[in-house]
Amino acid sequence: MSESQSNKIPIKQIDLDATKQRVHTRFVTGFYQNIRVASMYFFLALFLLLPWLRYDGRQAIWFDVPSQHYYIFGMTFLTQDFYFIAAFALIAAFTLFMVTVFAGRVWCGYACPQTIWTHLYQHIEKWVIGDRNKRIKFDKAPMSPTKVFKRSLVYLIWFILSVITAATFVSYVAGTEYIFGSWQMLGFIPFPDWPTWIWVSMFIFTFATYANAGYMREQMCIQICPYGRFQSVMFDKDTLIVSYDYERGEPRGPRKKGTNPDHLGDCIECTMCVQVCPTGIDIRDGLQVACIQCAACVDACNEIMDKVGYPRGLIRYTTER
Repeated sequence: MSESQSNKIPIKQIDLDATKQRVHTRFVTGFYQNIRVASMYFFLALFLLLPWLRYDGRQAIWFDVPSQHYYIFGMTFLTQDFYFIAAFALIAAFTLFMVTVFAGRVWCGYACPQTIWTHLYQHIEKWVIGDRNKRIKFDKAPMSPTKVFKRSLVYLIWFILSVITAATFVSYVAGTEYIFGSWQMLGFIPFPDWPTWIWVSMFIFTFATYANAGYMREQMCIQICPYGRFQSVMFDKDTLIVSYDYERGEPRGPRKKGTNPDHLGDCIECTMCVQVCPTGIDIRDGLQVACIQCAACVDACNEIMDKVGYPRGLIRYTTER
């Protein structure tokens, strides 16, 4: 490579102090986001409601670990039957891998619990503080009574949601009747009469939910989750991915509405695709391990293309081929 060619390649500076930059996502509506929101909150409602379903006189899905009996809609499994669980886990894993080969990371964008709870927690921030620009200004603003109140309210709601999540998780094992029915009065205060293992489980799940959805967020997808690392070996040229049309969009640059300068591509450098990304990446840099294929950038870009009068599809679902 010649020196002139190498000078044209942008070199990104890497911040080595490990400081986490909070990603403030702009919420967008559109075809894919409507599907995504409906999918995410369907699975969330399913998770919260399933422990309350009754079948044949008991909880429909109940993994009764203390008695080593596991009930799934009338079927009873014992500890020695765990090869059924192992077989189901293998089938689920290979199904996920197969779907990834053909449809990319649709699990991450539309059904992953980390995505669902992060989206929910971000909506709490939007409801209490405001949209993206207000949240950015709020973080930079000096400490004040208003900031303390709003931030405390956000943390309180997050904590309540974390406790509800933890109680639901534990109820799959201990049973809803025991979790929500074993209460005693300490003076005038109702207090759950739980054994130590339930208290420990509640603490672990509450802390994990709060930390993952409230703080870790996109770092869980980028740094910790192994599934994102697997995608590089499961993708091929026919895998469906979210991609930016480089040939059509470059060279990018701003322009007046209704104009289309010959020396510029269709990308108007509005950065909306970056602002709506839950992991904070720029899809225009190409396929990245941090992309969860939520298609928020697709809906955002299509909306901008409609406004400036250009064809849709500058960012779209496509394949390398």
